[in-house]
Amino acid sequence: MKKNMLLAWVTGLVAVLGLSVPAAASDYAREKKWADEVVPGLVVGDPVYLQTPRGHHKFLTLFTPVEGTDKAAIVVHGLGIHPDWGMVGTLRTDLADRGFTTLSIQMPILAADARGEQYPPTFPEAAERIGEAVAFLKGKGYTQIAIVSHSMGSRMSLVYLSGKPDPAVKAWASLGISVGDYKALKLPVLDLYGDNDLPPVLANAGKRKQSLSAAGSKQVVVARADHFFTGREGEMVAAVADFLNVTLK
Repeated sequence: MKKNMLLAWVTGLVAVLGLSVPAAASDYAREKKWADEVVPGLVVGDPVYLQTPRGHHKFLTLFTPVEGTDKAAIVVHGLGIHPDWGMVGTLRTDLADRGFTTLSIQMPILAADARGEQYPPTFPEAAERIGEAVAFLKGKGYTQIAIVSHSMGSRMSLVYLSGKPDPAVKAWASLGISVGDYKALKLPVLDLYGDNDLPPVLANAGKRKQSLSAAGSKQVVVARADHFFTGREGEMVAAVADFLNVTLK
């Protein structure tokens, strides 16, 4: 029991601080299944495959460019889904409608029945994917880049941002994150959640708010919204867009 408790503590520390641990591979077959379903029905944006530095895997991204802007948002989905799923698809398309190029990226996923506590070993690969997404956008001429993430994707984004993020990343919209705080971060952070969100998100809201030290950071609560902002997608997108308009110059 003591060994299991120690492992859980170490895993939790890794998840918050982004420390180095043996990486667990994503379920690449499941990623391919998602891609085979998403790409043929794609209406907005173009599929682009990027590759992690270690060359282990090419992963799907959905690129929606907007002409005449150097501002872009990397959209990072939550546990076990794909880059066009539900509210993630809404973010990537509606932010583009509001003038921000978007790149929604497939994050590492495990089996459909995997629990959240099984995901931290995938975080090193997740951080690599975010880094590759930043490099892709910089290669296209985007100099003002934000990360817009949800739930498990926000935990993954925190690992990337707690390391050595690219200076082109100017802001982070963190939606529905359940753990951690923002004290170590130097860039503006939007902490966005619903007042009917999951218990861990609500329980840590005060701690997260107190840790928002960077200029331009703020916490916003969407009234009558659940963890996925069901029926409140408009308010969700508006809050993110307002934040990006201020923090991306």
